[in-house]
Amino acid sequence: MRQKTSTEIFTYWEQVRGDADAPLRNLIQPSAVSRILPELFILENTSDDNPRFRLAGTTICSLMGREIRGENFAALWAGSQQDDPVRIAAGVMTHVVPALINATGYSVSGRSMTFEMVLMPLRTSGDICDRLLGCLTPTARSTWLGNEHLDFLALDRSRLLYERPARLVDAPSHPDPVDLLPVQESAGLGEWMRRKLNLALNDGEQSKIDPSRDRFGRGL
Repeated sequence: MRQKTSTEIFTYWEQVRGDADAPLRNLIQPSAVSRILPELFILENTSDDNPRFRLAGTTICSLMGREIRGENFAALWAGSQQDDPVRIAAGVMTHVVPALINATGYSVSGRSMTFEMVLMPLRTSGDICDRLLGCLTPTARSTWLGNEHLDFLALDRSRLLYERPARLVDAPSHPDPVDLLPVQESAGLGEWMRRKLNLALNDGEQSKIDPSRDRFGRGL
């Protein structure tokens, strides 16, 4: 793990989880990671272990050239190798073990850039781990990233961030994301990301993304 964003969010995740194998999702405080919110995303599990994006930061949407909320995690990856990244993400939630992915992103014109992705499990309750907090960060800065969208990511390698005994948890049959949201007055991570996105849209920074699709749920 070499990127500043990866280190920052993983360190925060470690602090919040304490002695638990994964923190409860409502313990994640947006104010603690507000600077890196554009590079963060949330995946939610499904009944067929095909994780999908519940939230995605503005930087990630800009890289892909579209709002990816609601898309399957597989949509980011080259068609010939979608199974492995999906299995990794589902495994992070099933076995409650974080993982590091190194990938290469390719634009339509053939340009490429290497990326670092960290996947960290989150629990909806003490018995259910059906969410994943992740980040996607380029390993270098390049002007073309702001002008060309990525066509897909290609998986280079992956590894667990530390070893621990596998722990199977009972996955919900098919949770309704809205039903899982806690009732609270303070803004959750999703609300903060939504505000960040709206500010960016108002400033014209994300003019290539359709504003009508940039609707983030409230809370994790």
